[in-house]
Amino acid sequence: MQYDGKYNVFDLNRINTYPLGTRSNKVTLDDLIRSADLDNLVIDLPDKTCSDIETVAQAIVSGRKSDKPVVIFTGAHLIKNGLGPLLADLVRRGLVTLVAGNGATAIHDFELALIGQTSENVPDALGKGRFGMAYEFAYINRALSIGNEQKLGYGETLGKMICDAGFRNEVLSSVAKDSPRDFLHPEVSVLAACYGNNVPFTVHVGIGADVTDQHLSFDGEAKGGCSGRDFLIYTNEITKFTDGGVILNIGSAVTGPEVLLKAVSMAANAGNVPNNIITADFDLRRHDPDQMTDESSQGYYFRDQKSIVTRIPQAFAGKGLYIEADQKQTFPLLYKKITEKQL
Repeated sequence: MQYDGKYNVFDLNRINTYPLGTRSNKVTLDDLIRSADLDNLVIDLPDKTCSDIETVAQAIVSGRKSDKPVVIFTGAHLIKNGLGPLLADLVRRGLVTLVAGNGATAIHDFELALIGQTSENVPDALGKGRFGMAYEFAYINRALSIGNEQKLGYGETLGKMICDAGFRNEVLSSVAKDSPRDFLHPEVSVLAACYGNNVPFTVHVGIGADVTDQHLSFDGEAKGGCSGRDFLIYTNEITKFTDGGVILNIGSAVTGPEVLLKAVSMAANAGNVPNNIITADFDLRRHDPDQMTDESSQGYYFRDQKSIVTRIPQAFAGKGLYIEADQKQTFPLLYKKITEKQL
């Protein structure tokens, strides 16, 4: 990436990489949770949490029967926690109209699709200067460069790389020949499920926030361009909430709430005012509704609780729920309730 200004910049030619397959990872295919595993999963949640999840599940199923939108914005931990196959199945069942995430969400999904492993052992790698230095992140960077040339979105570009052999060959034609050149496990990928079912997967990134940015192949213009288009795809979906719908924020403390806040404002400004929406925030932190208007309280500064649970549903005649528990418990229960009601 060329720079012609007056300051000194880091020379990315100094970076040394290694094959992704040689990296120490904490999550493998055996750690993923599939629908067949739910019968053996012990779920122990408070009655109120179960009741709120029941409410969300019912709203999703009834909403989709009425062709209302369902948007899920998830942080990276849903993928790292092995829950991606459940989300991918909801996409295939037509129960989700848009999936969104940050850059790390897409990266973990990409790694699982490529080699069936993810979640780098950061403490082991960081002191050695190896954290985030796997060569195969060049696949993402090169794909985004081509995707930007073709004026595509970020999630669309990665989904196309996984699913479209012609596009994948175009991407890989300019990267190393000794790295994996096929995605061995597309069946566990949310990116692939979305692309294959014409459901947008929008990726909302920051520059310097992802391991892809550490590489010589990094193209900031392409990353920003593709993600910028994703924001407009996401906002277009929010314009469809004029007669209700469901928006879930799962484990995203800042990006998900902030993206939604801007999108609902844009939709309302353009005349597509959201109405009668149901929002739900899935997280571990305690939630005190009284702190949402008290600037001297720490809870006031939890963007997910303030925006997702309080401000946005209140502004648009909706209902906001806070699902307080481990997503390894709450999301499988939500999936189970949704699929039971769909039958």
